[in-house]
Amino acid sequence: MEFKMTEKGFVTNVEYGELHVSGDEQYGFRPYQLLVSSIAVCSGGVLRKVLDKMRTPAADIQITAHVERNEQEANRVEKIHLHFLIKGTNMDAEKVEKALAVTRKNCPMVQSVKDSIQITETYELSDNLV
Repeated sequence: MEFKMTEKGFVTNVEYGELHVSGDEQYGFRPYQLLVSSIAVCSGGVLRKVLDKMRTPAADIQITAHVERNEQEANRVEKIHLHFLIKGTNMDAEKVEKALAVTRKNCPMVQSVKDSIQITETYELSDNLV
């Protein structure tokens, strides 16, 4: 990836289009937003694939990420808690727990930060598909 400086941040071109990154939300995505999004969405995507392979497909997965940052250490991200709302019919909690354990081990983004950012997960199941 190649990043070019702009007046208020940086821009890169990826297959999907232009990605603007800036410390100011008015001019692009903030770096910490991209970091948290990468971890959350990678986890969600891997979880989806694992559940499919376990023949327990999710109709929908929504992820809420709670982030703890340390202002004393350059506002670094120290903890990310991911809460998965998994919607589907006849979802088995035991299978979901196993799927989350497999997800943790197989998500490249989680594995990339495992020694520097504490990642925790919780989930709830819903058969309300609306």
